Amino acid sequence: MALITNAIKRIEGPLLFLSPIPRVKFDEIVQIKTPDNEIIIGRTVLVSETGVVIEVFRGTQGLDLSRTDIEFTGDTFKIPLSQDMISRTFNGIGRPVDDGPEIIAESWADINGEPINPFAREYPRELIETGISSIDTLATLVCGQKLPIFSAQGLPHDEIAARIVKYGKIFSKEKEKQFLIIFAGIGIKNDTALFFKENFTRTASKVISYINLASDPTIERLLIPRLALTTGEYFAFTKDYDVLVIFIDMTNYCEALREISASKDEVPSRKGFPGYMYSDLASIYERAGRIKGKTGSITQIPILTMPNDDISHPIPDLTGYITEGQIVLSRTLFGKNIAPPLDMLASLSRLMKDAIPGRTRDDHADVMSQLYASYSKALDVRALQSIVGDEGLTPLDKQYLKFADEYETRFLTQPMESRRTFDEGLNIAWKVLSILPSSELIKIKRKFIDTYYVHSS
Repeated sequence: MALITNAIKRIEGPLLFLSPIPRVKFDEIVQIKTPDNEIIIGRTVLVSETGVVIEVFRGTQGLDLSRTDIEFTGDTFKIPLSQDMISRTFNGIGRPVDDGPEIIAESWADINGEPINPFAREYPRELIETGISSIDTLATLVCGQKLPIFSAQGLPHDEIAARIVKYGKIFSKEKEKQFLIIFAGIGIKNDTALFFKENFTRTASKVISYINLASDPTIERLLIPRLALTTGEYFAFTKDYDVLVIFIDMTNYCEALREISASKDEVPSRKGFPGYMYSDLASIYERAGRIKGKTGSITQIPILTMPNDDISHPIPDLTGYITEGQIVLSRTLFGKNIAPPLDMLASLSRLMKDAIPGRTRDDHADVMSQLYASYSKALDVRALQSIVGDEGLTPLDKQYLKFADEYETRFLTQPMESRRTFDEGLNIAWKVLSILPSSELIKIKRKFIDTYYVHSS
């Protein structure tokens, strides 16, 4: 350890700019002693011949250029890990905030971790049943997958996340598997945090929470996904849990990254975000997966709000390049009181095609394809109706309009307290598809039509 005094040249936002210091390492944890003798934590984010830059985790208020001492620990940021973390709530630097005791570590781990070696990866096969039929049927979540939800301000992504936490489970016809959810709230408002706290009280036995409020220091938003993933890796690969990590809101993470980058005078890229945002996001998302020889897995659902509902914005754009599909929420559907407002034509799960055969019902893949095809055609008919009116529509066109209405109100719409199994979702899908003549179901094999098609009486 090295104690440094009178080295701070300037303070800017959460950053301390120091004179050059020998033998200091990148990402090294430092202890900062304030003029009031309070100890706060930071880490080095830049080490060069011109100086050292330190990020301060709890903000720089109260620091003085000449009366602040800095001690370099020679270590990286590590957190204590233990089975006792289940049902606990932690802040953005991993400290308990639920009035419970400090964690007695079974082991310590560096929060930066590493993406899983591609050679060591095992292809994801097992399914997670979320209880939301639109997701389970159309964009099935697979253990070890990274499947983001693209939302926007005012859409019910909080409710969807809470529902997944409440009803999510491993879909297995064999013995019950250990399942754990790690929730990471990134820059969320107090009322949002209270909403999740109230919802998690009934599922506390399978949830670990990390909460960074909007009023908390910006720098913590860069730590909290890594805290959650480090905890998830411990339970997945040491304790053999199947772990689902939910991030909300990754947009706040990226904006914190932009803010810190600007403070360091880095050259900006698209919309002011740093050029390394893609690799930074990849270092988070690529920590999802399965490892050969290990029983557990890590699945990620990063939820982000698209600025101005723009799916081409750098945050959803780069996220889509890294992840294995996306679930997109629609403001148009939400305006029609459809909840959850899943935009099926913009959503997909790239791993479901290899995971559902032999696990869900045999007709699942065909039903999914037919729903996509029929709803796409129904939207074309709606567009035609707005031009020519009802008089210009054929009887088949009107059946497609009825199908679209029933699809949205019976299949997509699902009350908050309602949980549907895979089979229940498929049965509702068949009732909706049966509005159309069986000759229109060209994506479904005849044997499934003979078995499941609901003939009108």
